[in-house]
Parts: sequence; structure tokens; C-alpha cells
Amino acid sequence: MTAIASAASRASPLPRGVLRILLVTETYPPEINGVAMTTERLVQGLRARGHWVGVVRPRQRHDRDAADTWVVPGLALPNYPGLRLGLPAWRRLGRLMDGQRPDLVHVVTEGPLGWAALWAARARGLPVTSGYHTHFDQYSGHYGLGWMMPWVTRWLDALHRRCQATLAPTPELAATLGARGIPNARALGRGVDTRLFQPARRDHALRKRWGLADDDLACLHVGRLAPEKNLAVVEQAFAAIATHNRRARMVWVGDGPALPRLRETHPEHIFAGSRIGEDLAAHYASADLFLFGSLSETWGNVLTEALASGLNVVAYRRAAAAILIRDGENGMTVAPGDAEAFIAAALALAGNPELRRRQGEEASRSMREYGWKSIVERFEAMLWEVARR
Repeated sequence: MTAIASAASRASPLPRGVLRILLVTETYPPEINGVAMTTERLVQGLRARGHWVGVVRPRQRHDRDAADTWVVPGLALPNYPGLRLGLPAWRRLGRLMDGQRPDLVHVVTEGPLGWAALWAARARGLPVTSGYHTHFDQYSGHYGLGWMMPWVTRWLDALHRRCQATLAPTPELAATLGARGIPNARALGRGVDTRLFQPARRDHALRKRWGLADDDLACLHVGRLAPEKNLAVVEQAFAAIATHNRRARMVWVGDGPALPRLRETHPEHIFAGSRIGEDLAAHYASADLFLFGSLSETWGNVLTEALASGLNVVAYRRAAAAILIRDGENGMTVAPGDAEAFIAAALALAGNPELRRRQGEEASRSMREYGWKSIVERFEAMLWEVARR
């Protein structure tokens, strides 16, 4: 890994038909979140297709050398100790752009580092694309900062309006961004690794550690344990299930500021912490019912992973759930914000093993067409379009 300050060597020429892309992001693995995972998939996919992709990100704890990766200083985000906000190192970014001569710059996140990359690229006449991954403006209300929402929205939109294209997870969100004056907002979609997330990962030994027999019910939530994830409806749904099924267990995978409260309120629940890779896949496949109450997602990677794992999903009909779930066939969705309907759907699935079996099998089948290959190809085509203008 090299520091940006020393990245002044001229890039060697690459074969025709190869894009040089400088990707700037405030989050990247080993950080665990949907934006980091999605970004890594896109980088790996583009590199596998022969393109040069340089990654700029904040320095992480226990950093290791990585090819074509440059780091900048960062600051920890309040309430997000696992993430770092990149400092606006626009001079360093400019030197890197002068040395590596990218065809375009892709800005993943709208923080100070993303803004610095935008200004450095525009000063050099480089085209810039961006990704819209997170409703940061909506998060402010969950942390007692609702008054900041209009300001945060303007901050986000101002960056995207200066880009040649903005890539959103869904057509609905792309249309919303377009209506807000953001030019060339496109739907990119998301993929899921069906080789990793699949029903065959079910682990009976893991279920035994949870205190469950094969025919007992394991309810699961995976994701950041934070106010913006609407965890209350998950708690309420499981409480309703537990009144009818005393052997049911609630399993939480993830970490976040709500974890201490959840542990104190529900000492009988299982808190598995953060999980990755095959370990995470086993946790999905070893459960029976996935309770996904979030109303703040732009997509919801955990939902696609749960479906691919053959889990029955209860979710609000928005973002990925509105696109991927056929209600009553491969999962159950309810009107956004209707907590009573959410709880009723969870109870219906909890009490019907045969329905869970049928829907779980169809959930896994339905995700086979959502591999990352097609998403990477679409991303590549959009970047070529912008680069050739």
C-alpha cells in the first residue's frame, strides 16, 4: 500500500479497451456494512474484466498492503465506531490523479473525502460518477438531529448534481433522485453470491448451540443494531411469536449502538456479534424466519442474502423487498410502516412449517438470477458511456 503523497509515478499504458478508474470511498472491507461489501464486489468484478481500478479510502486499523490502494487519514464517526470519515485530502488526490491518469473518478460516499475527489477531478477535467447508497439525511431523525435533515439532503444532492451520472440501487430511488434535480440518475441494482449464501449451509451443530432441535423455530435479524434499522418491530414480532411458541429463539447477528439495550432488555436472546463469509452464511441458513423491519434502506443486502439462503423473510414492501419478494410465494411483505401487519405476517409464518418450507425453497430459487456478474457488466457499461463523452 502506498501513501497518496508519494504516488506521483506515471502509470504504465494499458491495452486498448481498458478503463482506468479511480474509486474513492469512505468505507471498504474489512469494515462490515452493505456499502463496503457492494463496493468491493464492484472493484473485484471490474478488475476481473481487465480494468485498472485504484481505490482511495481512509486508513483502517490493522491495515495491510493491498494492490492499487491508497489511504488517507480519517476520523471515527459518532455512533459508528467501525467506520472512519476520510479527511478532505484534495491536494493528495490531485497528485494521485496526475500520476495515475484515470479515465474517470467514481465517488462512492458523500463525505469530505468524496467531495475532495470531486473537486480534484473537476479541476483536471475528469468525468465523475457517484453512487447513492445511504439515506444519511433520514438517519438524522433517529439520533435527535431531525432539524439537520434538510441540510444533509442539500449536502448529498449538491455532490450528485456535479457528477455526470449517479447510480442508485433501484429504479424508484433513481426516479426520486432525478426529481430532486440530480442529472442522469440510473438504477444499477445489487447482486448476491449464491455460491456462498445457500440452504446447504444449514448447520445443525450451530442450531444445537442455540438450544434448538431440528423442528424448533429460529428467528433471525442480521445487520447493524442501530435506531435507524427499526429494531422495535422485530422485537415486537418475536415477542408475539414467543407467546405461541415457547421454544422459539431470537438470534441477532451484528453490532451497533443498540446492542447494550437489546442485551439488557432481552437476556434470553442470542447475540452472535458480527459474522462474515461462510460463518455468516451458516447463520442465515441455520435460521427459519428472517425479520427485516428496516424502513431506511436504499436496497438491503442482508435481505438478498437471507432469500438466497432459503429463509422465509418478513419485510416492508420497499427497496429490495418491493422488487425481489412476490408476496406469499418467496416471502411476505406488508405496507411500509404497518407494524401490526408485519407482526401478523411473522405470526402466520411462524405457525406454519409447511408454508415456510415452500416459501424458503422458492426464495432460494428466485435469487439464482441475481448474481454479481450482470451487475458488474451494467456498471462497466455505464462507466464506458460516461468516459466516452
